[in-house]
Amino acid sequence: MSTHVPAHPNWWQRNWKWFVPVLAALLLALFAAFVFGMVALIFGALKSSTPYQHAVTRAQTDPAVVAALGEPIRAGWFVQGNIGVDGASGEADLAIPLDGAHADGTLYVVAEKRAGEWRYETLAVNVDGGERIVLVDETSPTSDR
Repeated sequence: MSTHVPAHPNWWQRNWKWFVPVLAALLLALFAAFVFGMVALIFGALKSSTPYQHAVTRAQTDPAVVAALGEPIRAGWFVQGNIGVDGASGEADLAIPLDGAHADGTLYVVAEKRAGEWRYETLAVNVDGGERIVLVDETSPTSDR
């Protein structure tokens, strides 16, 4: 008569119950970090562009915008829109949230870059509640230097 001694369980058999959830959590964290990194890269590129910088500066220094929103005026985090630049030409179409001490608003920017110079078709702030403040006329150029 032979007696069978149970085999010692291998590493996987002993540890799978904690290893699988830890691995899943690690993969989820890596995916979230990747998505966050991509979003930060995209928003960073938008916020470092000439049309964004020009528009936010104009809004923060415009007396009508300051009166409507209150100081300080800060640009919000979630910029919507797109910018495409190819050498001396390009286009921008942005919606930038603004937070002021009294009210909030949205800064709209529509611009085209020709021969290295940005021309703003739209540069206006819509104050929450209905008021629209136009910051420049349609022929105001800004050099990209």
